[in-house]
Amino acid sequence: MTLPILSLIICIPLLAALVLASGKLKGYAQQISLGASLIQIGLLIKLALGYQTSTATFQWVEQHDWIHFSLGSLGQFVAKYHLGIDGLSFGLIILTGIISSIAIWNSDSIKEKTSSYFALIMLLNASLMGCFLAKDFLLFYLFFEFMLLPMYFLIGIWGGPRKEYASIKFFIYTLAGSLFILLALLALGTSYIDPYETALAIDFIQPGQAFSAENAQMIQTAIANGEIASDKWVHSFDAAVFADLKNCYYKSILHPDSAWVLGNLSAREWAFWLLFIGFGIKLPIVPFHTWLPDAHVEAPTPVSVLLAGVLLKIGAYGWLRFTLPFFPKEALEFSNILSGIGAISIIYGAFNALAMTDLKKLVAYSSISHMGFVLLGIASFTAEGWQGAIFQLISHGVLSSLLFLLVGVIYDRTHDRSIQNYSGLAQIMPAYTFITGLAFFASLGLPGFSGFIGEFFSLMGSFNSQHSSAIWAILGGLGIILGAGYFLWTFQKMFLGKQYLKNSEWLLSDLTRKEKLSLYFLGISSLLLGIFPSIIFNLTDNWVSHLINQLF
Repeated sequence: MTLPILSLIICIPLLAALVLASGKLKGYAQQISLGASLIQIGLLIKLALGYQTSTATFQWVEQHDWIHFSLGSLGQFVAKYHLGIDGLSFGLIILTGIISSIAIWNSDSIKEKTSSYFALIMLLNASLMGCFLAKDFLLFYLFFEFMLLPMYFLIGIWGGPRKEYASIKFFIYTLAGSLFILLALLALGTSYIDPYETALAIDFIQPGQAFSAENAQMIQTAIANGEIASDKWVHSFDAAVFADLKNCYYKSILHPDSAWVLGNLSAREWAFWLLFIGFGIKLPIVPFHTWLPDAHVEAPTPVSVLLAGVLLKIGAYGWLRFTLPFFPKEALEFSNILSGIGAISIIYGAFNALAMTDLKKLVAYSSISHMGFVLLGIASFTAEGWQGAIFQLISHGVLSSLLFLLVGVIYDRTHDRSIQNYSGLAQIMPAYTFITGLAFFASLGLPGFSGFIGEFFSLMGSFNSQHSSAIWAILGGLGIILGAGYFLWTFQKMFLGKQYLKNSEWLLSDLTRKEKLSLYFLGISSLLLGIFPSIIFNLTDNWVSHLINQLF
């Protein structure tokens, strides 16, 4: 029997959360969470050792019946517990495992309700893993929705002075995005018919029997010609079904020939925008970004690490996994608008970062700017743009986690994040100064670090795009200059020049051993990815080529 590794990756943190929720081992909450996270990393290493980079198909697939009931004359409904990894998801689950472990490792500042805190961290980890592993759109949506609860409580209970406001704002924004996605999901579920499940329902094939593309075409033709009764149709939420327009029933609202129009947009165009905005709120894109700075400022450092390092990646993942494959024509039609939104996010985030005096808010706005490069690369509809976008997701996950940990170091010692209250820290904290300088230069796109690779390929894809204007790529390049401005200004103000601390009672000791291990690990990771970008490109190359061939 094959070990269900993907299920274990999700279930181990869930089991740890249940143990912690009992409250009987609260004195060992951090150790239990870290142990579960390390076991998860061990499973991820096993996946890495057996992963085949030469194929674009899903690997380590797990599939089990989950929901199956009759809709009467409308046919049947099927949803499955369906997991798998490919070139898009593999790097992201590795990132999730590593960043979760680092967040748990650096949660020493949490002194109250520790069992509940670590239980919620484990629930969040399981939800994130489920999102990246789910092949069934409904299953993905449930993991996506469940993610709201642990993050809401993590900010609302252990956050700063305005934690209630920040947590509610986060919840409302993300819930609104989820409702947009739900509307699109319902439209897809009622408009598409699963040829494989329908073939099983009419005994065309038997369970476990091979089902070829020719068989699928026969079922599609039979449905279109009215040769299969409607009560035998099977509707599912399999992402592969939604990616094939031939599975869309010709009388449904989402069929290209549908006469349904609202505000000069067809039903398919509305569904595309619902998905785009729903996932865009999570990224976040301008103007749906305002929840992020508040959430980051009020969240404890480890939660900010998870939020920036992993949670934001769900938005771009949703675009690449679902939005583009489901609505390729509509995405191409609006690609210039998407590029414009990406460029605006880059510039707007950078200008706001320039204006910030709170170090954590500066890093939060820099995240908005850097995630704009992801959208710019995706909207280019080029191989290099998509490679750059995926690479930027991984790079930003590493660097944003590093930056928020660095903010946490200074805040834990002084409980003050105001940039103007520090100067000459290089004389007091040389090790901290070194790793901060490395993080800043990596984040502003210095060649040799991962930040340069992601931004370079995203911009190159945008410049070479036949579907969007080069002006957006030029504006994106301006964002790099602005990024250098706010990072270099901050470094000069806080670390160079005459030594100054606003409060003479502050005791600024240099990095502890635990802090060094976490920070240097992330810094070295960015350096290795910058020098050897093929580590990521080899994972994503076949997946990107496959998607381009599928869309064009």
